Amino acid sequence: MLISDHINLTAASPLEGATFVDLTDLYSSRIRGLAREVDPTLDEGVYAQFTGPHYETPAEVQYAKRIGADLVGMSTALEAIAARHAGMEVFGISLVTNLAAGISPVPLSHQEVIEAGQTAGARISRLLADIIAKL
Repeated sequence: MLISDHINLTAASPLEGATFVDLTDLYSSRIRGLAREVDPTLDEGVYAQFTGPHYETPAEVQYAKRIGADLVGMSTALEAIAARHAGMEVFGISLVTNLAAGISPVPLSHQEVIEAGQTAGARISRLLADIIAKL
């Protein structure tokens, strides 16, 4: 899923001091457009970052949905903020590896996440290589 924006639910920032970085259009619409040229089937949405290293509760997943998130995870937002601060053009893409707590009746399994990542490895590698070739 292409990341169009994020919600930082970590109560943290990778920046210190009086550092005010504009996060308007943080995730590059230009690179998202290139990604859609490579694979028009890619979904796009808002990513909510929780702290982890545990999975979210069903209530947290519902909260994230209510405030506008389409997917949840434990990384990405803080790295994107730091990259913008460093002057980089930021592209966010997330491999959705499992249904979040409360969406599936099956208990969450880290093994399931690892297996989904391994299964998608070749596809995501090809996708990223094709996007980079267009930059």
